[in-house]
Amino acid sequence: MDLLSLATTVRSRVEEPVTDLLQILKVLSNPRLPVLLALSKGLIEPTYRLAFLASASNSGVLRCLAARPCDLESLADRLQIGPAEKDRLRAWLDMGVKLGDFGTGEGCYRLSSFTAKFLAQPGNDAVAAALEEVIRFHVPALLHGPNMLRVGERFSLDDQDGAVIARSTRVVESFVEAAVDRNLERSRPVRLLEVGCGSGTYVRHAARLTPRLSALAIDMQKNVADQAASNMAEWGLTDRVETRQGDLRTLDLEPQFDLVTMHNNIYYFPQDDRVETLRRARRLLAPGGKLLLTTSCQGGNTGLEALNLWFHFSDFGGPLPREGELVEQLEEAGFTDVEATQVIPGEQFRACTGTNAQLALD
Repeated sequence: MDLLSLATTVRSRVEEPVTDLLQILKVLSNPRLPVLLALSKGLIEPTYRLAFLASASNSGVLRCLAARPCDLESLADRLQIGPAEKDRLRAWLDMGVKLGDFGTGEGCYRLSSFTAKFLAQPGNDAVAAALEEVIRFHVPALLHGPNMLRVGERFSLDDQDGAVIARSTRVVESFVEAAVDRNLERSRPVRLLEVGCGSGTYVRHAARLTPRLSALAIDMQKNVADQAASNMAEWGLTDRVETRQGDLRTLDLEPQFDLVTMHNNIYYFPQDDRVETLRRARRLLAPGGKLLLTTSCQGGNTGLEALNLWFHFSDFGGPLPREGELVEQLEEAGFTDVEATQVIPGEQFRACTGTNAQLALD
């Protein structure tokens, strides 16, 4: 028995026959035991729960159990898990019971904890995706950072699941939509370019605000662009929105757009390239057109700093911007009337706007 297992079970063994008193006394006399017990409850178990709940959501188990309690056979069938793997599925489910997120009764598994029930609701998918983002992307940067530096390794765009990121960024959806509301013209037809469209939800929001909007939505990751195109078809917007894979820096288009939007993605561009990237966005705007850029900035909560760390270790982007730095970059790129406003009270999340005062020939 390892020390952690013994430490977490020693209290329950006082009611059992003592078969190894010397071993128990040795453990109890270990000055590390109180710290170990505290770490188990304060750090280790929450980490296990975070990983388990992210997996339960991503795999579809939460959705299954939200509909109704299921036995092992039903879950295996719905998850397309073969007979040879059912014992392993049972072990995984039993871990969920041990963690307190699942319960059992009458041969079935059911949702038990408030957190599991909350994450199982379709309207809370962005929160579930955020948990998965933490486990899959933030934790590796914390865990492997020094070793990556030692061997010169970096994260690539392929190390990031664009579909998960598109879902998790919807945590700030209502705030970004409010920024779109403030900056979208309604009195005349509008041509929109959305850079890094993700699921396409913000394009849909803009299209709902004005029926005279048409748009081009691009994303650097093909699977994300394909999913956005599928969403546009489902939402009945294919006649108004063209969706395709593309990189702002290489788009060969006329300066025809009234509004260019960039949501939660300026840090996907290297820090030294951002002025030129923003200048490229301005060149695609018609005279008087506007850029709306929303982004997390440095100096925020721990989650934002973990995101900032990940991009420090990437080979394609760069750290989150600082507000003052971003304003200066927009002005250097030729935008006028540049403003940065706080979007989420108390958080380092900003909406930056700038105007293309004239047709850019530079």
